[in-house]
Amino acid sequence: MKHITLAAVLLTGLLTAAHAEVTPDEAKQLGANLTRFGAIKAGNKEGTIPEYTGVPVKAPSDYQPGSGIYTDPFRAEKPLYRIDAKNVDQYADKLSEGQKYLIKKNPATYYIDVFPTHRTETFPEKVLKANERNAVSCKGLKNYDAIDVACRGGLPFPIPKNGNEVMWNKHVRYQGEGVMFLPSQRGWLVDSTGRPTMTSEQLARTEFPYYQTEQADRDPQMFLRTYAITRAPARSAGVGSGIADYLDMDQKPRRAWGYTPGQRRVRLAPEFAYDTPISSLGGLSLYDELWMFSGKMDRFDFKLLGKKEMILPYNSYKYYFGCKAEAKLMPFHVDPSCERSELHRVWVVEATLKPGMRHVYSKRVYYVDEDGYGAGMFDAFDQSGNLYRAMFNLNVPFYDAGFVYAGASITYDFNKGMYGTVADPSVGGMHYSPTPLSERDMGADATMMRESVR
Repeated sequence: MKHITLAAVLLTGLLTAAHAEVTPDEAKQLGANLTRFGAIKAGNKEGTIPEYTGVPVKAPSDYQPGSGIYTDPFRAEKPLYRIDAKNVDQYADKLSEGQKYLIKKNPATYYIDVFPTHRTETFPEKVLKANERNAVSCKGLKNYDAIDVACRGGLPFPIPKNGNEVMWNKHVRYQGEGVMFLPSQRGWLVDSTGRPTMTSEQLARTEFPYYQTEQADRDPQMFLRTYAITRAPARSAGVGSGIADYLDMDQKPRRAWGYTPGQRRVRLAPEFAYDTPISSLGGLSLYDELWMFSGKMDRFDFKLLGKKEMILPYNSYKYYFGCKAEAKLMPFHVDPSCERSELHRVWVVEATLKPGMRHVYSKRVYYVDEDGYGAGMFDAFDQSGNLYRAMFNLNVPFYDAGFVYAGASITYDFNKGMYGTVADPSVGGMHYSPTPLSERDMGADATMMRESVR
């Protein structure tokens, strides 16, 4: 009980001092009452959220290394309880508006099974040390359009004091420093009649130079780069796109490009930002919704509302690897038997459109997992204040690599009665490289991927 009380006092201090710097005394909480990445270490008083131990997930005996298919270490567990149309109001304070809408709109078919909570995030020692360094040294610059390159290697704000700092942690959360490779990720769109369509099948790579601090050939300003080459549908085969994001988004905004095989030319694509719809996802998601949020924060005010317990998708092995796309895409929503939800503590950030700024949303409310910032969800509201969309970000621990990857997402458009999912690794599984590629290798890799779809 003592640990919970001290952590609660600390949290209260964070919320009342929105722009104060972290003091050395506050930073001492890391590794004590807080984990070394800033989450509350203790479990909750009900025992439904366990204490964080830092013990990594063990690979199941039937896992085949290198297969790209991660078998579920929790598959023998049974749900603790089910939330459906009969009892949704009982759990309303732990559900997002999107979750409640899905249950009430589809009372006969949608439900949420809540499983035992596992705090599965782990981090290398060098990242944990960088977190502790950043707690008292990393600063937000230019009204949080930038952070200093000296923050590289760890969470910039392990003890966040405002919404911008939480979102920067979301931007650069640890997902390994090497290359993430989905040999064939698929995007799907289910229209208002319940018909699924594969919008894209892509070869894709994502790198995190923010954590490649020992790579001499990296631009220290770049924190993420990703590119994809489309394999299907046939009319889009060979189309390529790429994004690079930088720590100083004011001086060095997102650099995006597109490649069209008919023209055999690479063109800059400055429109790959803000509320531009993503064509490879059927226009259902926006560019600033990649990974739940990406890009500059200058159009919204990000207010930290606090931390609370929420039920959210977590340890989603079954969704990633246990359910084939065609089977899990039901009319109006994904098959709830393919989902796993757990009770976790989340940071709650309300993003409100600034006066005079343009965006399709007037507000978004983000629920971001305190353990690593990967899992989460948001509700988005239109200009009239009505619920417009909801997104759910799904995480999965790579137990052989020692980190958690959060790439798959599900987006619901409640105005159109449609939904979509991306990063479905149903062809070839999901792979990673423990060693970052050189700049030369990255260029050769992009050429190889482009040539492979001709």
